[in-house]
Amino acid sequence: MSDSALVHVIDDDDAVRSSLEFLLRTANVDVRTYDSAVAFLANFKAGERGCIVTDVRMPEMSGIELLRRLREMSIDLPVIVITGHGDISLAVEAMKAGAADFLEKPFEDDRVLGAIESALDRNREHGTRAAERAQIRTRLALLSQRERQVLDGLVAGLPNKTIAFDLGISSRTVEVYRANVMTKMEANSLSELVRMAIIASGT
Repeated sequence: MSDSALVHVIDDDDAVRSSLEFLLRTANVDVRTYDSAVAFLANFKAGERGCIVTDVRMPEMSGIELLRRLREMSIDLPVIVITGHGDISLAVEAMKAGAADFLEKPFEDDRVLGAIESALDRNREHGTRAAERAQIRTRLALLSQRERQVLDGLVAGLPNKTIAFDLGISSRTVEVYRANVMTKMEANSLSELVRMAIIASGT
């Protein structure tokens, strides 16, 4: 990590919290863990730097509700949400609520560390998001109309079969278009692709 900023990990799953804490401490990152968003808000000290990694599905207060609460409190820390398989629509909602990124379970260690580093970088460097948005829009312009339709379906959290039915094509053809979209957008994962689409749609 390029900064000693604190990472707040919020998850009601003990195993996930422990795993992330071990990973971050091994990478020499200062970390605090909380078993709920409510516990985090109760212990957060104004002026602390860093970022937040939170599960999206939690009792008492969900990750999306936390994002809205942070905005109300004017706490401007980048937030990375963790989603389970099939929660793409929730991840999209979270990013519209202000999340910097999201991670799909199961996620690789390098992906977690990279997402945190990127979130901290974007938080430190004003104007970076605008430059990133312009770059993503340039890539989007390379997509054919059909590829853009497939991308829209993926961002909406639709499975390949549903996208195929809606577009009147086969699931195999959707897979081909999806692979083309990933290549043209230079995305390494579905979560990264969705993040790009959300950033591009911003103003």
